Amino acid sequence: NCEPCKVMSNRWNIPPEVEKAVLERDKACVYCGMKFSDKSRKTKASWEHIVNDIRLNGADNIALCCVSCNASKGAKDLMEWLKSDYCKKKEIRSESVAQVVKTHL
Repeated sequence: NCEPCKVMSNRWNIPPEVEKAVLERDKACVYCGMKFSDKSRKTKASWEHIVNDIRLNGADNIALCCVSCNASKGAKDLMEWLKSDYCKKKEIRSESVAQVVKTHL
């Protein structure tokens, strides 16, 4: 049993095979790169739709990110969010995000 599995609950109808693939792929936040842990709420893994459309439930659009990045991005467009003060402060850039995110840029 992996660590993120323990804190996750799938309320977004993500197909089980996609959930499994994403849990195996994403061991750190796809945006800021922080390793997931249970030490604080901010470092826990959370489900993320890279493109904010709940109908896009494939492994190419579903990822794990930290609660902080998820809260900051919210429903914002990916390109707009990358220009935000939050991303500047955390040094999150189109070049620094995980490959699964880069494919959407």
